[in-house]
Amino acid sequence: MPGTVIIGAQWGDEGKGKIVDLLAAQVKVVARFQGGNNAGHTIVINGEQIILHLIPSGVLHPGKTAVIGNGVVIDPLVLQEEIEMLERSGRSPCSNKGQLLISNRAHLIMPYHKLEDSFYEELRGKSKIGTTLRGIGPCYADKAGRWGIRVCDLFHQAGLDSKLQFQYLRLQKLYGNQFLEKLGSLKNLMAECRRYAEILHPLAHDTDLFLKEQLDSGKSILFEGAQGTMLDLDHGTFPFVTSSNTVAAAACTGSGLGPGDIDKVTGVVKAYTTRVGEGPFPTEMTGDLEEHFRQTGGEYGATTGRPRRCGWLDLVALRQSCRLNGLNEIALTKLDVLSGLESIKVCTEYRLQGQLQRQMPSLITDFQDIEPIYHELPGWKEDISNLRHFEQLPETCRNYIVYISRHLNTKISMISVGPQRDAIIFA
Repeated sequence: MPGTVIIGAQWGDEGKGKIVDLLAAQVKVVARFQGGNNAGHTIVINGEQIILHLIPSGVLHPGKTAVIGNGVVIDPLVLQEEIEMLERSGRSPCSNKGQLLISNRAHLIMPYHKLEDSFYEELRGKSKIGTTLRGIGPCYADKAGRWGIRVCDLFHQAGLDSKLQFQYLRLQKLYGNQFLEKLGSLKNLMAECRRYAEILHPLAHDTDLFLKEQLDSGKSILFEGAQGTMLDLDHGTFPFVTSSNTVAAAACTGSGLGPGDIDKVTGVVKAYTTRVGEGPFPTEMTGDLEEHFRQTGGEYGATTGRPRRCGWLDLVALRQSCRLNGLNEIALTKLDVLSGLESIKVCTEYRLQGQLQRQMPSLITDFQDIEPIYHELPGWKEDISNLRHFEQLPETCRNYIVYISRHLNTKISMISVGPQRDAIIFA
């Protein structure tokens, strides 16, 4: 598989980390192409839980090269903490030169971005988006405004100082002196950037050239996305979305490769649906049933610890996701969480203003009037977490998988039945 993209097909938290970790054993390079440390990918190895926010999950396999591409926004201190965490666990991504590379074109999350994030969330009041307050959105906004700070800027002092002086002037004009008092002095920010330079200089690289050279020499690359399709800046439930493009096409712009370098797109789909933060969620549950899913599935944000909202599987959203990403296959995760239910609901259509809809609306206010149309399937009682072959699954469980695959017209090639690395069925 020369170039394979792994994306989340729902609202994020689908279990991409485990699937990337699984498939990374077959490749030489794993590359992250968008998002920031607002993502949290959880992998369980021999009972040990490891959560990564910036470094690609595939780094947990020895001998792999991990790449953080130009489409990612990087908080240098978070990256340093992550490297140190891996070192403490005996999995140093920097023990061999070149094992971890970051794009010198990637933009940096600065201290003022976090302050701006909090400022805008407070300003929105009841209409808040529910961001992680890690400065991701303001960093991408600076990138679009063409005054962002990139990794390569850290190593050219005169130009960097000029950019930082402009930022201070901009922030003062926009927010006033009180904002700058919270931020601290320009001198301190310049000193902080020198610290960033020390952290990032050994890792900075022309990663787009490196990735192309790897492909041309016959090496395989796994492209790791963050968040999920329904949080895409263009195609998600705007404005309750993330600040980057999460669809498979972003693997090209976020890594510096062309569409012809991608051979396969794998969408990770949770066997039900969850969402963190604000925004529409047509199949959301309430009460005891939601709490059952949350507790059984451990549905708490890997980055924030916030409880995830839980709901039934939404095939309307998934059909759109299959189309937007051009999915070749699906990895179905957390199927074991459904064990013990008498019946399982699946949303097949929406009813909006008396009309059946098979597409998600573009207007955010339309979601208030959506009525999900459900198909109900029988559940299963058996614990499936120790099963490793499709034929071993209860008949009603197999029927649920086939039902999803047929409605999405996409093959389900992997089925996760537990959090452990080996709790997987290849179908």
